[in-house]
This record gives sequence, C-alpha cells and structure tokens, in this order.
Amino acid sequence: MTGCIIGWAHSRFGKLDDKDLETLIADVAAEAIQDAGVEPAEIGQIYVGSFGGFEKQSFPASFALAADPALRFRPATRVENACATGSAAIHQGLNAIGAGRARFVLVVGAEKMTAVPGAQVGDILLNASYRKEEGDTEGGFAGIFGQIARRYFQRYGDQSAAMARIAAKNHRNGVDNPFAQLRKDLGFEFCNAVSDKNPLVAGPLRRTDCSLVSDGAAALVLTDTETALRMKKAVHVRAAVQVNDYLPMSMRDIIAFEGCAEAWRQAHASAGTSLDDLDLVETHDCFTIAELIEYEAMGLTPAGEGHRAIEEGWVERGGRLPVNPSGGLKSKGHPVGATGVSMHVLTALQLAGEAGGMQVEDAALAGIFNMGGAAVANYVSILERLR
Repeated sequence: MTGCIIGWAHSRFGKLDDKDLETLIADVAAEAIQDAGVEPAEIGQIYVGSFGGFEKQSFPASFALAADPALRFRPATRVENACATGSAAIHQGLNAIGAGRARFVLVVGAEKMTAVPGAQVGDILLNASYRKEEGDTEGGFAGIFGQIARRYFQRYGDQSAAMARIAAKNHRNGVDNPFAQLRKDLGFEFCNAVSDKNPLVAGPLRRTDCSLVSDGAAALVLTDTETALRMKKAVHVRAAVQVNDYLPMSMRDIIAFEGCAEAWRQAHASAGTSLDDLDLVETHDCFTIAELIEYEAMGLTPAGEGHRAIEEGWVERGGRLPVNPSGGLKSKGHPVGATGVSMHVLTALQLAGEAGGMQVEDAALAGIFNMGGAAVANYVSILERLR
C-alpha cells in the first residue's frame, strides 16, 4: 500500500469555541486542496476520520463538501477506529489510490471534544476499551493507562521520573509547534512532582502524564507516485501497516504492546528499512507511559529499559532518534479523529523541510505510530521525501 502526500493543512488544536465540527472540517479541507495545487473538481474520493460521540451530530462526512462547490456529489465516507481513526482514514485513501478508484483523494481528521463536560468525555473515550470488563474503570481512559502504568511499575520498578522526563521533553518541543494547544516548557521538576497544579489523576499518572482534551482538524491530499512526481512537493508513504490485537486487556500482556511491535516489524519489512534508518518518529503519547512502552515496542530498547532512551537523551531533538519533535499529543493535544492525520501532516512538514522551529536537521526518513485503544489498533507509517 503506497501513495504520496502532496498537500496538507492543520488547524490550531485547543478549546476552539469559535469553530464547530463542520467548520473545522471544511476549513482544513479547502486549505489542503489549495496547498496540493489541484482543482477541487479533481478530488475523486473523500475520507473523513471522526471518533464522534462528543456532539449530537454523528454523520460528518459530507461536511467536507462545504470546502468547495465542485466537491458536491463526490463520494465521502466517515472512518472510525478509536484513537487511530485518522490513520485509518489515510489507509482508506491509500487503498482508493492503489485500486485506481481515484487519482486524488482528500483525507480529513477532525474532532470537537470540548462540546461536552470533562466527565462525559472520559466516558465517551471508554468506548475505545472493552466495555464488558473495562467499562467501569474509574477515571475513564486515564484509569485504563493508570492500570497499565501500575503493572509496568510492578514488573520493572517505579518509572515516574522517566515519565516526567517524557512529559517535559514533549512540552519543551511543543513550544515550537504553532498548532499546539499548550506551548509552555513545564520543566522536569514540575512534571515530576505531585502538586495542586499537577495532581495524581489515575494510579501513578499525574496531570502532566495525560494528553489534553482538544478540538482540531488536519487534512491531506493523496495521489499515486507517478502523478506526485509532477507536483510541486511529494512525501512518499513508503510503508503503511495496520495490526490489530485483542480488545480485552485480560487477553494480552498489556505492558508489552505486542501489536505495536508487530506493526513496526511489518512496516520495516515492507519499506526495507530498520529503526536505525529513521531520522525521527512521531509516536502516540496519549499518556507518558504509552511513549515509554513504545520505545521498547519499536525496538529502541529492550523490555523494561525504555527509561534509558529518555534518561540518556536518545529521543531528544538532537539525539539518536528524536521522538515527538512536534510535542506529541502531550503538548499538541489529542482531538481523537484528527490525531493520526495530524501526525502525518507534521511528519510531512519535517521531510519537506517546512517544520520551522520543530525542524529536525536533514530529516529524510521518518516513522509514525498511531494507536487506537490500549494498543489494539496499531498503525505504523514510514515516510520519505520524494521531491
């Protein structure tokens, strides 16, 4: 499954009181088409990623048509796969390109999460868990990852300091991301201490260990490689892999993220790459414990030694493998349906040399890991600049 990204757009993430879901989708759709340098009438398929449940409107695919009158009557489909919804929408776009069903595909990811109270947000997000066993988890999805952190600590020791270093790194990186919800360097000491401003949220997770409730949208335009070579810019999707694991946490070793590891293995096999070839990774840090375990699942360290990657500076912007130079979900925010598309857009910016203050020097090859649920739907992409 290959194709190229030839244009993109990204809204600011945060509490966007002035924009509803319809406006978010239409705005980034129009901007992405313009950025790609194609005519709206040339768009053959549209995929809109939205987790939904935060507003009464749950049929958003045709909102993309408002980007331009020429999009009317184009097939538009909503895609959902929990927190990996954005990547799932991209995969549908790549499938359409590969099958020859469209020459240009518009993909949009969007969510309006702040339309409901915080407690309701937590319950809605539990739809990405196994309700029969996990639906009453106190603290919502933070409670799910609080359990994961507690089990990880039981096996490998207390890693609160490593998690605080991850939070501090991502908030420091997020200062340079103009789209990020929280552009503030919080520092390690603040992230590592429990305080009135940084209380415990669930298990050992502090507020700074948890991603933000956000509104936002991102969009991109896909085409085939031959066509992309004639466009003004092109980022090649060298590999795009999806691996699903069991939904119930009780059926797996939940701190191993085996689906994540398998997705990385398949992606490298497809792309003909290894982890050492990558110049940066954008990974799914919905909670800092997730990024810590993902270091191990991607093969950066052995199991139980993920803390070394952050303690020894490997994952800093100037380190061996910069991870989340965008600030990740931790700083940027996590509007569920938009997240996977956002990760691809921000990675494309890096490879095009257009990332501004976020730029990783000489970035040529990058990896993305986006997951739905607790390592249930696992998506890995490997991207490279084509032109």
